[in-house]
Order: sequence, then structure tokens, then C-alpha cells
Amino acid sequence: MKLYPIEAGNFKLDGGAMFGVVPKSLWTRTNPADSNNMIDIAARCLLIENGDRLTLIDTGMGNKQSDKFFGYYYPWGDHSLDTSLKKYGFHRDDITDVFMTHLHFDHCGGSVEWNKDKTHYQPAFKNATFWSNKDHWEWATNPNRREKASFLSENILPMEEAGQLKFVNRPSLSLSSENNKKDFSEANELDFGIFFADGHTDKQMIPMLKHNNKTIVFMADLLPTAGHLPIPFVMGYDTRPLLTLPEKTKFLNAAADQNYYLFLEHDAHNQIITVKHTDKGVRVNEIFSCEQILN
Repeated sequence: MKLYPIEAGNFKLDGGAMFGVVPKSLWTRTNPADSNNMIDIAARCLLIENGDRLTLIDTGMGNKQSDKFFGYYYPWGDHSLDTSLKKYGFHRDDITDVFMTHLHFDHCGGSVEWNKDKTHYQPAFKNATFWSNKDHWEWATNPNRREKASFLSENILPMEEAGQLKFVNRPSLSLSSENNKKDFSEANELDFGIFFADGHTDKQMIPMLKHNNKTIVFMADLLPTAGHLPIPFVMGYDTRPLLTLPEKTKFLNAAADQNYYLFLEHDAHNQIITVKHTDKGVRVNEIFSCEQILN
């Protein structure tokens, strides 16, 4: 198995929204804001090459939305999904599986594109199976008013309409030390285990991989940035923050106990971290580049 970081683009989000009720004087210590109160955000995806299977975890925002839409998110930098794939010798047509941690637009927008004539939407990976789970799909296609602006039908429905959608049906991966000794690929139809997390949205899927004797976890929005490590530092975007708290506590304790390597999808400046127990709770232990851990 080989792993590759795929940088699908950078943008900005309101720091207050990203940290909820946490005072700005605290969160700016780790995530400094610009004059508009916006903080740097990454869309860092992960590509898994395992034999003939090439699986992409999340796809970023994509590029099919209007200039007005992207104007809300201040895109910056030179990264794109296609250039990142090309860096490692791949093309989007090579992708066999697209795994979506959840269906918010900044995680699955790149899964769907305009056709050549811009008359209808189509899957952006024509040879891929798209993976979600049934509970989250129902949640996303019948959205509550709180999340409706994040679940865009044009990002979601074309995958099903094209007949390329499948659901992961196996139960959530345990975080017990005994399970950590097992091969995570036994947990479902894919090449990795999945921890299901509620709170941010219903049944967000957190991939957990065994690679070079390390446990690598794609954190999605369970831990957006290293600055979100303190348990109360929960995003304003989370629909059920009181569910996020125990999910986050359980996960971070396991991460510290078992030395997980946490792959940060949204942290523009820290790519992979490990964590440790301290008197103040679980905090950063070491910071790594993707090249240090994934190669």
C-alpha cells in the first residue's frame, strides 16, 4: 500500500464559525485571523494505492460553483486536485474508488463536475465507485435547515443518478487496544477501517489505516486543525456539539494511548500530528510533514 497527500486547494473560513463559542483571544494563538476574521484552511485529501485499487478520500470543493459562491471562501494558493494527482503520476480517470467522509460541499464538491457543454452535472471520476453510508446519505439528501446550505444537491445526486454510488454497511470500528492489533482492512469493503462519528453531522466516517506499522487516521471534521485539540474547541458548524464532545474525547484519548498519526484535512500549516496526554488534556506531541510519514 502506498499513500499520497492530494492538495485539492486552499480557502478561508470565518475563525469564529470554526471555533464556535471559544473566545478569539484563545483560538488566534494557533489559528491567526486576517483583517476579515478569516483563517487559512486546506482541502487535503488522501490517495491510497493498493494493488489495482486507487482510492481517493474526499475531493475538496471542486470548481463548478459560481464566482459568487467561491467569493465567500477566498480561495488562495496554487493547489488543485488534478495537479496534485499529476504530481504522483495519476489522472482522475485512474481512480477506482472515491470515499467521502461526509457530504458537505468542501469535502465532496470535487466529486461532481459540469459536462463539456455545461448542460448537466456528471461524476468527475468516471471509472470510480463513490462510497457513503446509508444513514448519512439520508441525512444529506433530506437536510435539516441548519445544514441545508452545506448539502448541495448538485454535489450529491449525480453520483446516484449515474449508478456509481455504494454504501458502506459494516459497523463502526472499535477504538480498543485489542482491535488496534487487527488488520483494519477486515472491517469493511474497502482497504481501511472506519470510525463513525456523530456531532458534526450524522455518521461522519473517519478512515483508519495501517501503514508501515503506523495507524494513520484521516481526521476530516472530527479534528479540523491542530488548534481544535482542546475538547471544548468545537466548530460552530457542528449540528450537535454535545455529541461531538464525547466522540472527540473518546477518539483523542485513544489517539494518545495508541500513538495514532492524525492526518489533518483542513489544517493549512500542520499536515500530520501525534498527540499525548498532559495536565491540560490531550495536546500536540509531534508535528510531521506528509512526506515524513507516508513515504
